[in-house]
Amino acid sequence: MTLNPLIAGLLIGCSHLLLAQAPDTLKSYTTAHVQGEPPHIDGQLNDAAWQQVPWGGGDFKQIFPNKNKPASVKTLFKILYDAKNLYVAFKCYDPEPDKIVSRMSRRDGFEGDWVEINIDSYYDKRTAFSFTPSVSGVKGDQYVSNNGDIWDNSWDPIWYLKTSIDAEGWVAELRIPLSQLRFANKPELIWGLQIQRNFFRNQENSVWQYIPPEIGGWVHLFGDLKGIKGIKPQKQLEIQPYVLAKTETFAEEEGNPFRTGHASAVDVGLDAKIGITSDITLDLTVNPDFGQVEADPSQVNLSAFELFFQERRPFFIEGNNILDFPLNPWFNSNNIFYSRRIGRTPQTPAETDPEDDDDDVTEHTQVIRQTTILGAAKLTGKNKKGFSWGLLETVTAPEFAKTDSLGVRGRQIVEPTTNYFVARAQQDINKGNTVVGGIFTAVNRDIKDQRLRWLHDDAYTGGLDLVHHWKARTYYVNARTFTSHVRGSAEAITSTQRSSERYFQRPDNDHATVDEQRRSLTGTGGTLVIGKKNGNLISDLGLAYSSPALELNDVGFLAQTDNITQWWWMQYRVQEIRGFARWQRYNVNQSAEWDFDRRNLNEWYNLNAHVQFKNFWRLSMGSTYQVRRASNADLRGGPALRYPGSLDYWIFATTDSRKKFYVVVNPQWQWGFEHYLRSANLDFEFVYRPVNALNISLAPSLGFNNNQMQYVATSDVNGENRYVVGEIDQTTARLTMRLTYMITPNLSLQYYGQPFGTSGKYDRFKYITNSTARAYTSRYEQISSHWLTPDEDEYQVDENSDLVADYNFDKPDFNFGQFRSNMVMRWEYIPGSTFFLVWTTERNGEFYDQSGPLYERYRFNFSEKPYNIFLLKFTYRFVL
Repeated sequence: MTLNPLIAGLLIGCSHLLLAQAPDTLKSYTTAHVQGEPPHIDGQLNDAAWQQVPWGGGDFKQIFPNKNKPASVKTLFKILYDAKNLYVAFKCYDPEPDKIVSRMSRRDGFEGDWVEINIDSYYDKRTAFSFTPSVSGVKGDQYVSNNGDIWDNSWDPIWYLKTSIDAEGWVAELRIPLSQLRFANKPELIWGLQIQRNFFRNQENSVWQYIPPEIGGWVHLFGDLKGIKGIKPQKQLEIQPYVLAKTETFAEEEGNPFRTGHASAVDVGLDAKIGITSDITLDLTVNPDFGQVEADPSQVNLSAFELFFQERRPFFIEGNNILDFPLNPWFNSNNIFYSRRIGRTPQTPAETDPEDDDDDVTEHTQVIRQTTILGAAKLTGKNKKGFSWGLLETVTAPEFAKTDSLGVRGRQIVEPTTNYFVARAQQDINKGNTVVGGIFTAVNRDIKDQRLRWLHDDAYTGGLDLVHHWKARTYYVNARTFTSHVRGSAEAITSTQRSSERYFQRPDNDHATVDEQRRSLTGTGGTLVIGKKNGNLISDLGLAYSSPALELNDVGFLAQTDNITQWWWMQYRVQEIRGFARWQRYNVNQSAEWDFDRRNLNEWYNLNAHVQFKNFWRLSMGSTYQVRRASNADLRGGPALRYPGSLDYWIFATTDSRKKFYVVVNPQWQWGFEHYLRSANLDFEFVYRPVNALNISLAPSLGFNNNQMQYVATSDVNGENRYVVGEIDQTTARLTMRLTYMITPNLSLQYYGQPFGTSGKYDRFKYITNSTARAYTSRYEQISSHWLTPDEDEYQVDENSDLVADYNFDKPDFNFGQFRSNMVMRWEYIPGSTFFLVWTTERNGEFYDQSGPLYERYRFNFSEKPYNIFLLKFTYRFVL
């Protein structure tokens, strides 16, 4: 396996081109301790305390769109402090105050005009706390890590804000409790400081300490905040209990004691945030409930792999970047830690009597939607020497599903007691130019019932990572290595070997075989990336591998292993107004993939371009040429299946998003060679904001897929596997609706709804004869229609016409419709304390793709009675 010499040459050549402009001279602002009464946070700036310090700013420079040019509007700021708080005042001048854009949104919406303060109170040149007041009074806050590469808006500290508009522009006044920051215990402190302003109608971003946009990194180039003396780190103590009342309604099923049509419950729980020391914070949750969290989008999965869904639960979202360890973030979602494993749906279905085949016996089992999380604790910290860490300890309860057979009640365990442990640590070296770290996870299950023996008893993973920058952070190398070890019964380890992530049983798998006596499995992986991140020309070159026995899915996410991936990427960017555009980006990509038998599975090349025009419209487009593709998984344990190459093309265009109404259009097409594949998707989004407090969006999507090689079934023919594929015509439609109405900055009504439907029709069935033959038509044998006899739910296949079926397979056609919606009223009646009123519904049915004109061709029919959840949730945060 060798690297294309042209690619290597381009990568080396780019290292000598277009080095970034150095940042301005380091600025500083000197604050003062409040003498007398502290400022009253009312957005007026008429308190005497503000006279104790001078205004800073006035000479902001643009980072976009005209880099290093003076800002078109003036911004001033003042900073004060006392033993408990930091006070910040902003004066944002605007020559046309009647044109100030005062849009409202949920917290962290960052709509309209805003100003922002970033504080590197650790003074580690890598992390910062960001507080963003918008002119509408909506707060935004983010925890900045990895020197600005990660902005985590799940961080929701307690702070206070008032804004006002006057004849000169607008004003923001902030009070930030020191308990929300982390800093060293020293008699005198220097903090990193950056102020940024968004002048919305010009789409202009300007900063106090100028940082060229083409320079990699952010926090290490901050100015200094000086004059902080005599303050002590605050030990944060916040306790937030909740009370929840919930009612569920659903379709009643006659005779089923678990489907009576309704259920109600009252529950209590607790969240807490405790500052153990100035460097260490403990987050706790006891019996958490996430009923106010938006539902996942509907999906139908025709692949062999698990789908990835984003985490939406607040406890696991906040600070999740601390525990993050992606295997290859440039290419996929694989990660050593995937928090959605905790509290997931029980993995073992209940059975009343698995040996009873009498269909006339009435049997019912209870369906449990999620595993109960008894409690979780998250410990995070960073000391003055640059050592940061995160620990997560979670225990989930054993889950028992009730059963009913002819009125005889019982219960079966469907999920064992499980302990999840995650530890992540990183050490900054040389002012953050080098960072070394590691991660360790452990999953331990208390398995006592034989029905659960297919689960792992124990699962462990470990990883090490290194990031090193040099030459003013222009160049970098990113390396990581990781390993996994799972233990369990022979049944569990056999199941792992045969799972879709690896398919050891493949007949053409020459490097791994199924060993049904094994009681453990150990795998490894690694990634190495070198690149350039400063200047107009940036690039990276990477190599990653994961061994066949790697297993992460007990507390991580791994779609597929047994691969070696090489890629190269280069981008030329213009981050200023030039010619017809406000900014431009042009990319070239290349990638190749092999398995551990050195089989070349994938090879592709891609070009794409992105530009925003001077009228604020945006256009992106790209195309990928896939030279070859093969899959080790598509035949579900069969041999690797080779496909012809393909060509795809996509466009993304949006009108001016500053306007009250704008449109997004995103069509995509793919053509497979030999006519084996045709697909097209058309996505729209219509966004309308009739007033600043109301935002409405409709996003219709329609997709078509014709694939001659869609897997259908594996059948046994005289002791040999026959792999059946067919031609699928699939249509998928969805309409995503969102509405946000901000009654006040702290009181909102939000609606999400999505009707979804997909239908698939199969014909022209084939069976695979030589899955990797050079000629496409030599890879399969067509199943003649004369051989097929359709039954009620299956096809009988008589290949030799002796009137005796040689094998059969289920009819694969499908039709599915689903409507999910979520309406949430959220009232933050005091900072950190909230009241939720939630209505969630799910309704299933059918989706019809029929002949006729386009406007009447597609139709949903949600015939089933909806599953409704109504809940009231009240939380109160005690700050002690």
